[in-house]
Amino acid sequence: MKKINTFALALPFIILVSAIVFGEGAIILALLSIMVTGFLQFSIGVKMLVDNPKDKNLITYIAFVALFFILWFFNAFIGYTDIITYSIIPIPFLLAIYISVIIYKKIDHINF
Repeated sequence: MKKINTFALALPFIILVSAIVFGEGAIILALLSIMVTGFLQFSIGVKMLVDNPKDKNLITYIAFVALFFILWFFNAFIGYTDIITYSIIPIPFLLAIYISVIIYKKIDHINF
């Protein structure tokens, strides 16, 4: 789990650095790879939650992921407001940090 998370976090940065050689296309790929990072981290979080369903940190993580998508859906399709737009921008970054801390703290205690 640690290796997958480390790879997922490093992937956008590696692709972004390659923009020096490959140009603008690498920047677009780096932005798209952020979605891959989020998917991998969410998958890891769900697997850890299935293995340990009473873990409050993992329940909190899943709840904030759900809140992010609910706010995003509401803002995009029901009623756009700038306040919601600006408030959801940092949420994926904070979720990535939060699940990484959970993974690196818990992985020593759980044998996958």
